[in-house]
Amino acid sequence: MGKTTLMQALLKKHEFAVAYESHTERPYQKLFKEDAKYALANQVDYLLTRAEQEVQLRQNDKMILMDGGLDLDFYGFTRLFHAHSWLSDLDLDLCRRFYIFARSLLPPADLIVWLKADAKIITQRLASRDRINIASSDDAMLLEKFINEWIESLDQEKVLKLDVSNEDINYQKSISRIMEKINGKF
Repeated sequence: MGKTTLMQALLKKHEFAVAYESHTERPYQKLFKEDAKYALANQVDYLLTRAEQEVQLRQNDKMILMDGGLDLDFYGFTRLFHAHSWLSDLDLDLCRRFYIFARSLLPPADLIVWLKADAKIITQRLASRDRINIASSDDAMLLEKFINEWIESLDQEKVLKLDVSNEDINYQKSISRIMEKINGKF
């Protein structure tokens, strides 16, 4: 149960334009998992892909849902890679410059739904995934710290914080709160 599961539940309630992380389609993800020298290529690929997805989604009239996105990839994962020394200071600066440039061309999200869960649940979910995981269960606290810093820097009217620690697989409580926020136009 995570971002993608919530998106799928929301799609049953409303028509949205969507974009997913598409881990299996990212050519550097597997290479990076095998060799850290691909960290920069992996992050630039993700940042570029997420910016391209936003551009494409913004060309239609539907509301947009993304599981993650440009901001999360930069503020969360790029910073995590730097903390692990998989990205040098120069690499981080290059990613930062790309992120700032892309965001200058793309308006920020109208609403960010921030899913929170207790550390034990996050650790279990990361460990149980059947896909290439760059962030390990050991990274959960550091990643949360980076995401918290980013979220706290935002206009809090544009952030909907949801604790999904005890949410059912259909996300009924969360969907209700999200749709209420959307229908209230923030």
